[in-house]
Amino acid sequence: MIFKRRQKAVQANSLQQIDELVASGKPVLIDFFQFGCAPCRVMDGIVDEIADEFGQNAHVVKANVAKVPAAAQRYKIRSTPTFILVSTSTRQKKRNKPNSNRIVPTQRWRASGLVKKDQLRRVLEREGAQPAES
Repeated sequence: MIFKRRQKAVQANSLQQIDELVASGKPVLIDFFQFGCAPCRVMDGIVDEIADEFGQNAHVVKANVAKVPAAAQRYKIRSTPTFILVSTSTRQKKRNKPNSNRIVPTQRWRASGLVKKDQLRRVLEREGAQPAES
């Protein structure tokens, strides 16, 4: 095969879909964008490149703030583009059952506006994602 089909970022259709990706245990980079936003268009290709580079080792998601308002509200999105890195941590309940663990989604990083591709790559690698083999 001469041309390899490049992997693109997942288009989020609901907050539930984002929650399911976070529950998988892999780092999730979410690009909150809106149509008509010039910086969002600039970042669109970069986000797809990051999705292709990390393949199945991380989830890279695009969320249109108009189509997924619940996600924009949960993560307090005030401008676009805004990037959020969410991963899971295990926390123990303190009172009733000290030995029961629950998985809690945690926002680990946030940036708004134009972000360099190297910075997005470093943030994912810091959370344990490794670039996929070419």
